[in-house]
This record gives sequence, structure tokens and C-alpha cells, in this order.
Amino acid sequence: MPIKYISHIPNTVEGQAILDNFVRTRRVLRYRDNDKVFDRVKRGLPLYEVEKIESIGNNPKNLVIRGECLSACAYLKDKGIKVDLVYIDPPFASGADYAKKVFIRRNPKLAEIIAKEDEKLNIEELRAFEEKMYGDIWNKEDYLNWMYENLMAIKSIMSDTASIYVHLDWHIGHYVKILLDEVFGEVYFRREIIWNKGNLFGYAASTDNFVHGHDVIFYYTKSFNYSFNKQFDEYTEKYISERFILSDKNGKYRLQGNNQKQYLKDSKGIPTSSVWDISIVNVMANENMEYSTQKPEALLERIIKASSNESMLVADFFGGSGVTAKVSNDLKRNFIHVDVGVNSIQTVRDRLKQVNAEFDILDVKDGVSLFRNPVQTMDKLKSLITGLRNEDSLDNFWEGAINDSKLGLVPVYVPNLLDHSTKVLDIPLINRIINEAIPDLPDNTKQVIIYYIDIYDEKELLKFIDEYNITDVKIVLRDLKEILDEVVINDIIEFEVKENEIEFIKFISDRLMQKIDEYNQKKGLNGKKAEQLTISENGEEENDENNDDENGYNGDGEPEEKTKKKKFVPIEISDNGLELIEMISLDCSNSKGIWKSDYEIKIDKNGYLAINGKKSKDFWNGKISFEKKPLRMKVRNIAGDETILNFSESEDKKEFKPKTKK
Repeated sequence: MPIKYISHIPNTVEGQAILDNFVRTRRVLRYRDNDKVFDRVKRGLPLYEVEKIESIGNNPKNLVIRGECLSACAYLKDKGIKVDLVYIDPPFASGADYAKKVFIRRNPKLAEIIAKEDEKLNIEELRAFEEKMYGDIWNKEDYLNWMYENLMAIKSIMSDTASIYVHLDWHIGHYVKILLDEVFGEVYFRREIIWNKGNLFGYAASTDNFVHGHDVIFYYTKSFNYSFNKQFDEYTEKYISERFILSDKNGKYRLQGNNQKQYLKDSKGIPTSSVWDISIVNVMANENMEYSTQKPEALLERIIKASSNESMLVADFFGGSGVTAKVSNDLKRNFIHVDVGVNSIQTVRDRLKQVNAEFDILDVKDGVSLFRNPVQTMDKLKSLITGLRNEDSLDNFWEGAINDSKLGLVPVYVPNLLDHSTKVLDIPLINRIINEAIPDLPDNTKQVIIYYIDIYDEKELLKFIDEYNITDVKIVLRDLKEILDEVVINDIIEFEVKENEIEFIKFISDRLMQKIDEYNQKKGLNGKKAEQLTISENGEEENDENNDDENGYNGDGEPEEKTKKKKFVPIEISDNGLELIEMISLDCSNSKGIWKSDYEIKIDKNGYLAINGKKSKDFWNGKISFEKKPLRMKVRNIAGDETILNFSESEDKKEFKPKTKK
């Protein structure tokens, strides 16, 4: 339940919060349930408790926020923070599932062998599995309502001179363009930008259609008074040879109007058009973060240079891999990175630390993003509600039921965190429960439990229930956040504390091992099918199974053509399990509260170390060194779960005590 709601725009003298453009929206773009978003926007932005969990450096203007767009905007608006440039790359309503590639690290004990033998280690085959981050699966109406609400929220925290770039593709972009016209005004539409992604390969190029090689970016401003720095493309050699054909002692030149000389050395280049030829991120590039939907730095560099100046504030509310924040920092802009997934927050945190950026990390306590992302949170809900189990006699509306000794079977409703339309418990939903869901329950049902994340008006809902619930079934409303806030992650870590180092002995993650077992079982069941090779028309062997992604990579993240004939080998974890560790951080300053990383190591997918944010060519040896005695330690596993352990007064083995997961 939010602390309060903040109006998108200042209320008028009469106290009316209805915007004129809502009327225009109903006239210009009609779709199912658009009246619902009208009511939600009228209510305001939901403001939740926000906790600062880590400070890196001393620039509080730079923020990394874990939370949804609406919640982040509510916080910024409450703090009076205005942004000068917004770039967003929201879900495209493409119907695709997006997953994070989880790589198994190299066991650190191998480093000891290498050191003894004084040999270089051959890079062993990387083993990996995927974890679903989110499903970009929407019906058109829900997506448009969701986008409308987000765009209104973003507009409310933009400065009067701000610009916004909205990155989409062909699936839903034409509808969102109309929403943008409504929210920002048609007169403030500046340009449709075509991003030509360059040569595509693999699955993306194998379609029986014209190859989809571009996205669209809609560029709007909030007013006629906005920042814009004209951009130029460098002349090609061909362009120079054809146009700068004259020369004198000052160099090559061409004649302009009135026979004025324009020297090549003084020319800025060709003014940048609205068609941008920028290649997608190469898998071998240094900027590649192994992150789905990652955009190239060159794309954001052009946008940020064009529509902001140094010291301005740039925001991305679907931040992903953090390219916007990273490029903004490179160009001496301040930044705000927002994303609901913890993997995004960790990726951008580590990415920014490598370039010496200074920022604060904030966590929105909205109950939606407890685990790595809403997918994991939804998967765990059933285990978090005491006594909840499946009940075949109930339809899909109910998550399950609790068997109470006095009340008997108690059906339980849980909102779908992946469906934004269900996050607010309102009168239409209660009405549906009373008139449709409850009548279908067994006759002896005495009580139902309705969990919610956000509630429209609790007093009004309770009054409605009292007046219109003509059944004998009691309806109990409960805040889901109260359950989610109590969850603790239990990775087991065994280690030994020495004079100036900690040596890790064993790491056990039940959740990770379960994911690996599921992966092995799934691949094992498909193994026979995967090994069946057929002969194609050209006489070459082909695999019957197609597990390629849209970029031409198979399920193990390797080029499809190189792995087609490989047999599946199960992922096996060593007895000590140290290859499941991704990062270790020591806080020598605070025993609780805001994290201060005094010493840290991060192990990349190849087993190499980054020490305090700086890359090295050293392999991890299973240890972390320190000079100042640590007060607590944070250990992140390869999937992103973080376990915080407190350092006791004793220096004996295993004297760190588990704390809560953030």
C-alpha cells in the first residue's frame, strides 16, 4: 500500500485534477478499458517507502533506483527533482520472453593448479542456463493503458525545457505515437528517428519476409523552449574526394554561395539526418554486458549530446543494462537509472563503478520487486503464504486455498505481478469477486482472502463489500507487501577469517541448484531429440530442434552453426560450489544501514577478477583480502541473489551471521 498519492499536475484553484487531453484521448484513440487509466491518473502517482541501500562516491544527484517507473516518478516528484532529458526503451509488446544468461564461473581451485604449474589456462567451454526476466506479452489495451500512465508520470517530472525519446518497434509503436501526441501535444513532436541496426545474422535474418532491420524512436519536447545541439556526421572519403576538390595553402576547400571558400578543416561534417546507421552491440565488444535488449553506446551518445548539456540530468525509466547512465556519466551529465529487476541494478552498479561514477542506489519498497524480478516473485508467492496449496476444485481465478480448522477451505486470490491491470484492487474487481468468483465456490465456503499490492480506496471498498456482498462468504482484504517484506534469502557460506583475508571453503545455494537441476532435466528430456540429425537437401546434417534466439544464438549463448551437432552435457557443480559466486563486497565502515563497499571483487564469466571495479587478468583464488577489519560482508551469486552477513566480535571460523536479502 502506498504511503500517499501525488498528483501528476498541480491541482487547479477549484481542486480539479482532470486534464483536458483526456477528453481528446477519448475522441482520437478509443480502446477497451481506457476509462480505467483515466481514473488511476486522476488519483495520482503511488508513493512508496524508498530506502537508500548503497552509496558509491559523493554525488547524490546520480541515482540508481530499483522499482517501477510510476513508483520512481512518484519519489522524484515528491523530492522536487526535475529531469532535462528522458530516453526510454520500454517493452515492445512483441510477445517475446526475455531471459538473463547465467554463466557458471570457473572454480577458483583451478587457479591454484595454474599457479603451481605456471601454465596458462585454456578457456574451458562456458556453461550457462537462462532465467526468465520478464515476458513481453500484452494485449494491446493493457499495454496502452500501462504506457499512458507511465508517460503521464514521466511528463510530471520533466523540466519545462526537457526532451523525451521513446524507443519502440513495429509491434505497438504506431499506437504509442498517438498516446505521445495526446500526452505531450502534437505540436511538440519533433522527429521520428529510424535506427538502422546494421547487418543482421542467424535467426534474425532467416525470416521468410523482409529482414526487420530497424527500430523507431519518437522525439518530443515538453515546450517550444528546449535544448538541442545540432549533430554532424563525419565526411566519408568519397564525399571529400567528390566535393572538396580545390586546395590552396590553407588546405582543401569547396566553393559555397558567393564563391566563399569552405575549408575541410573548418567543416563540422554532414548534418545528422533522422536515419541513424548504428550497428547493434557486437558480442565481442567491450561494452557487451550479456544483457537482453542492450542498446549500443553510440546510439545513446547521439541522443544525449543532441538534447542535453553538461551537468543536466538524464533519466531512463526502463534502464536495462545501464547504457544511458554510463554514457551520461561519460559525457559529464547527471543520470537516473530505473529498473524493476535486481539484475539490471547489479549490472549497472558494476558497470558504473568500473568508470568511477559516483551515485546512490535506492530501493522502492512496493512489494513487487522483492526477488530478482517480478517473475521470480510470482513464482515464490505460494510458498510465502502460510498453508496455501493448490486446490483442484477451484478455478484459475484463485491462486489456491488454505485449509483452516474452523473455517474449512479458504480460497485465496493473489494479484498477478506480471499483469499491471491487476495491481490495483478496485470496485470493479471486488464486484467481479462478489458476483462471479464467489458464487462458483463450494457451498460450504465461509471466507475468502483477497491480497492486494495497491488499493484504490480501502474505506470505499469495505463500504461496497458491506452493501453489495449478499453472499454468506466473508471477504478479507490483506496487503501482500506485509508478507513479501519478511522474506529472507538463505545461501549458506562457509569461510575462514585470517589476519587480512577471508578464504571461502563452501557455497551452497538451494535456489540456484534447483534452477540447475530444472535445466538439466529439461535438456536431458530433450536430449534424444536434440541428437537426432537429419540430412538436408544439400546433403548436410541438420538438427531437428531449433532453440535459437533472435540473434542467431542457441540456448547456451553460442553461435548456432557451431553447436548444432553438440550433445547436451549436464551442468555439474563442484563439491565446494565456489563457482556459483559472482561478487564479494566488504563493508568496513557500517555495521548496518547504507552499504559502503571498501573492498570488493567480481568474477566475470571467464573467471577473471575485477578488483574494486578495476579489471584484471587474474583468476579468483577463492579469497578476498582487506587491510581494515570488515564489519559485514555481501556475497552475490551468479543469478543475482545477495546474502549479507554480519561480522561478530570473534575472529573464529564462520563468525559472520546471515542477515536479510535486499
